[in-house]
Amino acid sequence: MYRFLLTRQWLILAVLSLVLIPTMVELGFWQLHRHENKVAQNSLISRNLKAKPVPVTSLTSPGHTVPRSDYWRTVTATGTYDTANEVVVRRRTSNDDEIGVHVLTPFDLKGGGTVLVDRGWVPSADSQHAYPDVPAAPKGEVTVTGRLKADETTSSSGIKDISDLPDRQVMLINSAQEAERLSRPVLGGYIEQTGPEPSGGSPELIAAPDDSSIGPHMAYAVQWWLFAAAVPVGFVVLVRREKRERAEAAAKAAAAEQDDSEPNDPERPEPATA
Repeated sequence: MYRFLLTRQWLILAVLSLVLIPTMVELGFWQLHRHENKVAQNSLISRNLKAKPVPVTSLTSPGHTVPRSDYWRTVTATGTYDTANEVVVRRRTSNDDEIGVHVLTPFDLKGGGTVLVDRGWVPSADSQHAYPDVPAAPKGEVTVTGRLKADETTSSSGIKDISDLPDRQVMLINSAQEAERLSRPVLGGYIEQTGPEPSGGSPELIAAPDDSSIGPHMAYAVQWWLFAAAVPVGFVVLVRREKRERAEAAAKAAAAEQDDSEPNDPERPEPATA
């Protein structure tokens, strides 16, 4: 009755089903893990943004790699801006998703040492090779507050580093690269400035990361698992329909064969002949 399942067409369909089910299950778990990572990241962001501000030197030092547990920690630094060695970081977006640059200024700490401060976003210059119009940093001693961030790399940022850029322009915020350029030690990571507010609102300070959105990953996980469950159900439905159609076709063929084999009725008059 189910011998048709041994045909080439149905064997291929069965193999395809057996491949799709574990693949869809795995895709569901992949989305589940993305959901869990997003929830963990939001928890870390929320916890670190609410933590009491600490001096930046208590969390990092020259050559230090900022661990993930310290991302977005609120830190303070007191010293003076080194505007002579200021650079801009290309291909950065504003809080309204406009393309421009970030202003990266070395900050000489009062007790010694240097830390990089991302002062915020400004529009790009009209020419790719020109230096944009950057508002001057405050002069004299100042206390900066901001979020501690890890050094950017090509793998972590997804941005390709370019070596032949115009003067005072970079692609990545990386303390090791800036230490080499400045010829002096620089604290690992950098400060994403949140205060004080710049006069005139420029540079535009970078908005805090969103710690409320968890994205659609959990919904995608459930969808993949439903798809995986639907595959065997769909296969059974197709098999039963094929069986029914074959049974109906066989019944019709048997009825037709029986009609053809029945003898003529002897009482039926013969058709008249000319």
